[in-house]
Amino acid sequence: MIHNETIDTQLNHRSIRKFKDQTLTKEQLETLYSVFGQTPTSMFMQNASLLHVTDPEEKKRIQKLCNQKYVGAEGDLFIFIVDLYRNQQIRKQLDKDDGRVHTTDIFFQAMEDTLLAFQNVANAVESMGLGYVPLGTVNDHPLDLLKTLDLPELTFPVLGMQVGVPDQKPQLKPRLPYKFTCFEGKYNKDFNVKELKDYDQVVTTYYDLRDANRRIDSFTKQITGAKLNNHETDRDQLSKELHKQGLCLDWKSQKN
Repeated sequence: MIHNETIDTQLNHRSIRKFKDQTLTKEQLETLYSVFGQTPTSMFMQNASLLHVTDPEEKKRIQKLCNQKYVGAEGDLFIFIVDLYRNQQIRKQLDKDDGRVHTTDIFFQAMEDTLLAFQNVANAVESMGLGYVPLGTVNDHPLDLLKTLDLPELTFPVLGMQVGVPDQKPQLKPRLPYKFTCFEGKYNKDFNVKELKDYDQVVTTYYDLRDANRRIDSFTKQITGAKLNNHETDRDQLSKELHKQGLCLDWKSQKN
């Protein structure tokens, strides 16, 4: 395996959930904004935006929606947004109709832009000796979050990121061996859950060492547990809220 500073930083990624009580400097913020802007973008549409949440009350509302105490606490909170509003406004102000802006095709391009930008910023954060934790929970209550952020139509928050100076040194979380996730030439469909026995033991040991007072099961038991069992959550309304935002609409229905 090749090793250099960039690769070693990526291989040693740990999500940080406890930060020192200090915010990013102007120079650090400008660096992250520049990295965000230089991310590859589908068809040069630049369909992503980054929101730095600064209002304390707004942070509290987002923390409540995410139900995670470290959200919006020490450090800085960012929201990564699929943004088709800007390009719609460009077309509108230059006397063009919305065209394909509302389609699922364009939404997926914007989603790709946004996720690439997230990872670009994440790499920059860690390269500066800072830490972060991804916040998928920003979409636990999609309608409430849209209202909290006061976002216009044709925008949608995809991920949050809490960034700051780390105040903890968590263990490296064991990932699936790459023979299960990386394939040469053809996807391997000959999967047998029994082959995960050793990995299950590694995961169980990891959680035991991290918190002996909290029982966390093996990887396969987590996959067969409550997270993926049949139950209703507000996330089941994501497609409905996307449609309300004018996103992922059927092309033919728009033309009728």
